[in-house]
Amino acid sequence: MIRELDTVVLVRDLPEWGLRAGDVGAVVYASPDGRHFEVEFVTGTGRTVAVMTLSEGDIRVMGEREILHVRALATA
Repeated sequence: MIRELDTVVLVRDLPEWGLRAGDVGAVVYASPDGRHFEVEFVTGTGRTVAVMTLSEGDIRVMGEREILHVRALATA
């Protein structure tokens, strides 16, 4: 179950936002039905890249044995 403040992983590319499957975000709001989430994606320095509403099929909770990886955002 995904909850507010969970660290989540994007499971599909969102090229219109410059996001790729595997990018990490934070749930800032979970709908009462637990099916839709406001997720914020930030750079390593804390600049917000996107805040968007995603469904439970778009994200998953980050696993305990997973490690973060850094990549550069594509130039707009």
